[in-house]
Amino acid sequence: MSATPADFIEVYENTLSPDVCRALVQAFEASGAAVPGRVGGGVLPELKDSRDIQITGKPEWREAEVALNTAVYACLLRYLRTYRYALIAPVMLQTPGADGALRRITAGDFDTLDDRALGELVRAVLRPGAINLQRYTAGQGGYPYWHCELYPRSPDAETLHRHVLWTLYLNDGFAAGETEFLYQQRRIVPKTGSLLIAPAAFTHTHRGNRPEGGDKYIATSWILFQRAEQIFQS
Repeated sequence: MSATPADFIEVYENTLSPDVCRALVQAFEASGAAVPGRVGGGVLPELKDSRDIQITGKPEWREAEVALNTAVYACLLRYLRTYRYALIAPVMLQTPGADGALRRITAGDFDTLDDRALGELVRAVLRPGAINLQRYTAGQGGYPYWHCELYPRSPDAETLHRHVLWTLYLNDGFAAGETEFLYQQRRIVPKTGSLLIAPAAFTHTHRGNRPEGGDKYIATSWILFQRAEQIFQS
């Protein structure tokens, strides 16, 4: 019997505690800083109807930013141990061998890399993106447009550096509101504290279905490649 093909969509439960998730939701509502959500073409509520706060780099959100990036990083290491070529296929990574000479890293090397060593490779190639906190209002909000996360937009091509997407669900207790993947025919049901990681390209075209009976809160971002100047500086 052949193995089930991988769909590269992973969900990690209990990534954040319910208390931390609840605190993020409360801080979102108390801030008064939410603005209409944007897509690549601007504010288009027929495509995405949400209220968003971009928290990265803002002093009042520093603790939240660190907590989210720390939680995502731990799961990213798990993701890359499962899908090793997500790290080593795009860039030919090398490491010093016992004799000091550089050698190419292979998928088999992951069996002997501890998290510290793997983390060094990850940080050499990848970086965290800006984090958005989002609320989708019950019976109204959602992201019904089928979309992917990889596209040419900004002059510095930052959106083309996106490698994987992530979404951390901050609450549940509502109907629908799934993250639905088109080609994989999967619907990820939001669960408080669960983290979704999936590729950013068109192969993982997806949408956010409208929540019913309660508002949906998420934190979401991407893991991006380092810029070429950083990766190839030596």
